[in-house]
Amino acid sequence: MVFAKLLPKDGNFFDRFNEHGTHIAEGAAAFMRMVKHYDDPALREKYAAEVDAAERAADRVTHEVSRMLHRTFITPIDREQILSLINAMDDVLDLLEDCTEVMTLYDVQRIDEDVARLAVLSVRCCELVQHAVTLLPKLSSAQVVEDAIRTCEEIDRLEGQADRALRSALSRLFREEQDTRELIKLKAVYEHLELISDRCEDVANLIEGVVLENS
Repeated sequence: MVFAKLLPKDGNFFDRFNEHGTHIAEGAAAFMRMVKHYDDPALREKYAAEVDAAERAADRVTHEVSRMLHRTFITPIDREQILSLINAMDDVLDLLEDCTEVMTLYDVQRIDEDVARLAVLSVRCCELVQHAVTLLPKLSSAQVVEDAIRTCEEIDRLEGQADRALRSALSRLFREEQDTRELIKLKAVYEHLELISDRCEDVANLIEGVVLENS
C-alpha cells in the first residue's frame, strides 16, 4: 500500500506539459499583440505584463514537475527526458520575456517589418510547441505519431526561415540604419526573436526523441 501511494497518477507529467504549453501559447499571443500595438504605450505595457504573467505561471509548472520527479518512482517516459523537456519549454517563455524586456529597457521606439516578420515566425513556433506536447499521451496511435513528427519537422522548417530572416534583417539594418543607437537596439531585438525559434526547435528535437522511443 505504501509503495502504491508513491506511484504517479496516470497523465500527471503530461498534464503539466500541457499546462506549460498553454502558458507558452498565451505568452506568445500576448507578445504578438504587443508587437501589433507597439505604438500605443498603454497597450504595450498591458501586453508586456501578460507575457510576464505567463512566464511566472510557467515557472511554477516547471518547479512542480521537478518536485514530482523527486517523489515519483515510475514515470511515463524517461526521467531525463521529462526534465530536459520541461526545462527546454521554460527556456522558450524566458526568451519571450527577455525580448519584451529588451524592447522596454532599450526604449525601442519603432517596430519595423523585420521585427514583425521574426515575431510571426517565433510565435508560430510557440503555437506548434503547444500542439506537439498535447500529442505525447497519445503515442499509441500511428496517426498521432505521424502528426507529432510532422509538427516537429514544421518547427524545424520555421526555425530555418527565422535564421534566414535574421541574416536578411541584420544585413539591411547595417546598410540602412544611420542612427547607431537604434541599430544596437534593433540588432538585440532581432537576435532575441530568432533565439525563440531556436529554443522551440530544441523542444521539437526532444519531443521527436520521445516519440521515436515510445511509439
